[in-house]
Amino acid sequence: MEEITAFIDAVDAAVWGVPMLVLLLGAHIFLTFRTGFIQRKLPTAIKLSITKDPDAPGDISQFGALCTALSATIGTGNIVGVGTAILAGGPGAVFWMWLTGVFGIATKYAETFAAVKYRVKDHNGNMLGGAMYAWERAFKKEGRTPWWAKLGAVLFAAFAAIASFGIGSAVQSSAMADIVTTNIPVVPSWACGIAIVVLISLVVFGGVKVISRVCEKLVPFMALAYALGCIVILCLNAQWVIPAFEAIIVGAFNPQAVFGGALGSTLIVALQFGCARGLFSNESGLGSAPIVASAASTRNPARQALVSMTGTFWDTVIICLLSGLVLVSTMLADGSIISGISAETITKGAELTSVAFGQIPVIGTPILVLGMILFAYSTILGWSYYGNRCITYLFGKRAIVPYQVLYVVIAFLGAVGVGDVVWTVSDITNALMAVPNIVMVLLLSGLIARETRHYVYERNLDEKDAAPIPQLDSK
Repeated sequence: MEEITAFIDAVDAAVWGVPMLVLLLGAHIFLTFRTGFIQRKLPTAIKLSITKDPDAPGDISQFGALCTALSATIGTGNIVGVGTAILAGGPGAVFWMWLTGVFGIATKYAETFAAVKYRVKDHNGNMLGGAMYAWERAFKKEGRTPWWAKLGAVLFAAFAAIASFGIGSAVQSSAMADIVTTNIPVVPSWACGIAIVVLISLVVFGGVKVISRVCEKLVPFMALAYALGCIVILCLNAQWVIPAFEAIIVGAFNPQAVFGGALGSTLIVALQFGCARGLFSNESGLGSAPIVASAASTRNPARQALVSMTGTFWDTVIICLLSGLVLVSTMLADGSIISGISAETITKGAELTSVAFGQIPVIGTPILVLGMILFAYSTILGWSYYGNRCITYLFGKRAIVPYQVLYVVIAFLGAVGVGDVVWTVSDITNALMAVPNIVMVLLLSGLIARETRHYVYERNLDEKDAAPIPQLDSK
């Protein structure tokens, strides 16, 4: 088992090496400038996210699509993932997570723009979209898709489908079971697994409209409740909040200067784990959120792209930063946590998070438990839809039910025995599905920039897209 774990770690280090960091951060920065620093349109984007567009083509509302995407992105990465990043890269990893989120807003905009522009309808008139359909349609010549574009589409869909079982199902159910059994030892993991299966099945088999309705109600509540809880904790840690900011910023460039070098990190490690956990958290560049954004009722690609990019803002720029500040300020306030890390009694992100939140009397542990359960559950729902659409693209609608059954089974298996190795596997699959998605977006960046200028900067956001949405032949 140790040899397998070592091999997986080696693969993870390879895919998340310098080339991936250059591709990811380079794309974020390039698209930021290519889209005219679209981040400055966040106020407009937030306003659009709560504006209904009932006459536009689509299956669910813009807000419903955003909430479904947020349900998948606001997950254990916002809590345990931040703790894992701090353990591996020091407090400075939080800075790189945050910066990845700031620049990742542009990538989320661009990938959603491409997905919505090239979406299609199935035989029932339901919307289908994502990087696979953008690859299929954007590069088509004389009615035929080139082999290399078809390959990009298939690779993305295959990697995303596989990733859904890890990042969407096993990781989240494992985190839910761990947090419950740690804080309520009398509850066995198998009981958690059964409860998770029931809760998932009640929603997942209902399709995107049921998932969207549940997420519209669940996501705003859980995000607001967790954010308010973190703010209360930061008020209790008030004297350590500014030092925590300083530790995060200093640690981003000189990790050894923080906590006396107790975490033993380097600049490269802080950068690597910060970026990896940032992508795991907000999924900018992954191509996942555009799959559900393509089902939104929107009159042109720019409107939904603006709405979708707010997800990265809420997920990483706000929630991950709050989690990071809570963890670092609590570590500064209680030296025993640092001692535990140095003595290797605290070696996992979940352990660090549990210990840190547990230091806060009365409210700390309940906030952590509630946040983890809701975040993980919502992520399971959102990713079930992503995998569903990718499996449908690869094998047709006949594969939907077998996929859903397998997805639920893996959630149970995750609850009863999958350990931290799943985090590593998810990191690998994240990278693999990100590559064809980012390449597609970069190839279309010129078109995206031109149309963004027309719709956003020339104030034509109310204009309807003149291009008809084609209907896909039934499989």
